[in-house]
Amino acid sequence: MASVGEAGQAVVAFLKKTLNVEDVKVIKAAKVDEGWEMEAEVYEESAFIKSIGLASKVQDRNVYGVKLSDSLEVESYERQGHPVLTE
Repeated sequence: MASVGEAGQAVVAFLKKTLNVEDVKVIKAAKVDEGWEMEAEVYEESAFIKSIGLASKVQDRNVYGVKLSDSLEVESYERQGHPVLTE
């Protein structure tokens, strides 16, 4: 069984690679029946600033939820706190 440290390292490596970011900080870790549920804080280029075409170093703070299996394989991830807009 993996330790909380190993689970955290797996989340950091996955998010850095997937989101192409430099800094990821695990802010929550919980052992569940079949793996781990983690939350990580990520600073990403501001989607709004980028969408209007401005060159800026403004970054958004986003929190991602990541679910891992017991073998530390990522089963799912999603950005938290951003509801899906529907028409």
